[in-house]
Amino acid sequence: MSYQFIKVVVTGDVMEITIQRPEVLNALNRKAHAELADAFDRFAENSALNISVLKGSGERAFCVGSDLKERAEVGSDQMPPSGFAGLTERFDLDKPVIALVNGDAIGGGLEIILACDLAIAVDTARFGLPEPKVGLAASGGLHRLARQLPLKRAMEIALKGQLFGAAEARELGLINEIVPRQSLEDTKKRYLSDLKECSPLALRATKQMMLQGLAQGSLENAFSAHYPCFQQMLSSEDAKEGVQAFAEKRKPVWKCR
Repeated sequence: MSYQFIKVVVTGDVMEITIQRPEVLNALNRKAHAELADAFDRFAENSALNISVLKGSGERAFCVGSDLKERAEVGSDQMPPSGFAGLTERFDLDKPVIALVNGDAIGGGLEIILACDLAIAVDTARFGLPEPKVGLAASGGLHRLARQLPLKRAMEIALKGQLFGAAEARELGLINEIVPRQSLEDTKKRYLSDLKECSPLALRATKQMMLQGLAQGSLENAFSAHYPCFQQMLSSEDAKEGVQAFAEKRKPVWKCR
C-alpha cells in the first residue's frame, strides 16, 4: 500500500515502519497519524506478521511530536482513535513493537517510545516532554510516564519540560540499549533474532499478560484474570513443538498455530 509520509517494508513476519518527514524532524501531521494508524491496523490484523519496528528517517530525529505549524493553523490535533502515531491508545495490540530511536524523541516522540515494548537508541538521541513550554500538556504520555517511572522522576520530566540524554533515558528504563549510530541496524537485527527464537504465540501471551495484568489493580486479580492469548498458546501446536524440540535437542520450528 502506498503512503505519503511513512514507508512500510514487510520482510518475512516483520513489518518495519519509517516516519518520513525528516524536513520537520518527523513531526506528525494529521495525514501521518492516519497513515501510521492504517499501518498498525494492518500489522495487528495480519496473522502472518509477528513483530513491528518503528523508526524515523534521517539522522536528527525519531519524532519530535505534533506538527505545531499545522496545529496552529487548524486549532487542534486530529488523531485517530488509536492515539498518537496510531499506537499510543491501541491497548489490544499483543504483538511486540520495537522503537528504533535514530534521533531525538521529544513530546509525542517520547510518548511513542513509552507505548513500545522495546527501544534501542543512538547515543546522540535526546528525550523529553516539553509541551508545557508551548502551553500544552503531554496528554497520554503523562499516564504512561507515571506508570513506568517513580512518580517524582515522572513529575520532574513532565513539569520542567527539559530535555535529557540517552544515558539518563537508559538509567530511567525508558530505553533498553544505547548504541553508536553505525551499530543501530545490527542491534535491531540482534533483537529480531532473539525474538524469532521464541514462539510468536508465547510472545503475544507474554505481552498480553504483563500489560493486562498491570491493569487488574491487584496481584491476586492479575492471577485470576482471563488472558485469551495465553489460552491460545497453551492449546497450540507450537507449545507441543517447543517441548518436543527441547527433548530432541533441536531448534523448534514455529508455525504460529
